Amino acid sequence: MSDSDHRQIPRDSLFVMADLRIDGIEGDHRIRVRNLSAGGLMAEGGPAVQRGQVAWLNIRNVGWVEGSVAWVQDSRFGIAFREDIDPLVARAPLEAGEHTPRFVRPPLASLEPGALRKL
Repeated sequence: MSDSDHRQIPRDSLFVMADLRIDGIEGDHRIRVRNLSAGGLMAEGGPAVQRGQVAWLNIRNVGWVEGSVAWVQDSRFGIAFREDIDPLVARAPLEAGEHTPRFVRPPLASLEPGALRKL
């Protein structure tokens, strides 16, 4: 039986960064999320983790999610979430807010032509 036969929840491949906190390891660590489902994710990078460790992840547009390390292989590992999330929310475009960098905010909609300076 292949690994895909064991999966019960469909996963979407994607590439986003997330912050990881692991019980027993100090500090926040940046990781790369490679696939995501309602019940968990596969990530790579960050500190050396062990199966069974409690983890907290700050996933973009979702926020902090609690889970546990389900498996580890080389620099990749899987985390099973304590509660299901909506993986489509993580794929949604970033919302413009007070601290959103200018390059990801939508273009300025209503400018008066006279208000712009000529170069």
